[in-house]
Amino acid sequence: MGQRILVVDDEEGIVLLLKDYLELQGYEVLTAGGGREALEKISGDPDMILLDINMPDMDGLSVCAKIREKVGCPILFLSARVEEQDRITGLMMGGDDYITKPFSVEELGARVMAHFRREARGRHTGPVKKEGDLTICYQERSILCGSHRIDLTRTEYDILAFLSLHPGQVFSKERIYEKVRGYDADGDSTIVAEHVRRIRGKIAEYTDQEVIRTVWGVGYQWTGSMRR
Repeated sequence: MGQRILVVDDEEGIVLLLKDYLELQGYEVLTAGGGREALEKISGDPDMILLDINMPDMDGLSVCAKIREKVGCPILFLSARVEEQDRITGLMMGGDDYITKPFSVEELGARVMAHFRREARGRHTGPVKKEGDLTICYQERSILCGSHRIDLTRTEYDILAFLSLHPGQVFSKERIYEKVRGYDADGDSTIVAEHVRRIRGKIAEYTDQEVIRTVWGVGYQWTGSMRR
């Protein structure tokens, strides 16, 4: 059986369309017609969740907030909302991608494949990297400061891991967004800047080590064990 995808949408037509298409691509598909049902279906241990935002019983953002601490799989939001702040909110809540309705199933399929490829690459990354006070455990997708685990969201960790695997190189916000998003598209520099700000804040709770340096007018660079 292939990877398992949970499709959550209150529009039955969309659920059936995605179920048929994804099953033809070799995936196992679970479905839910609303947010509350989605919470029940999480026990099915999905490898990815396609989650509509606008649902009457419980919106997708609330569902994401409730399950993100319990599941580590990619969450791709489906929504007709197109405002930048809506997209930022969804991604900062723990979502990994944002697909705007109406969309083509071929585009959605490409994004699903890209996220699964990224997951596979992550599992084959070298085990541990020591950077001053910090220890990055790539296989466990975790970062420690001494014995303290630093709780990063999925996307925050992906940004930190990507930069740490390319020390000294400077990457634009757009390039970082493309790499951690797993799909070649226009980057959203506002989202990357906010994620970096949060990463720095969480690390600063335990150490004065500066691991990500801003290169003004260009982007960000991994500095490793530099002190502020």
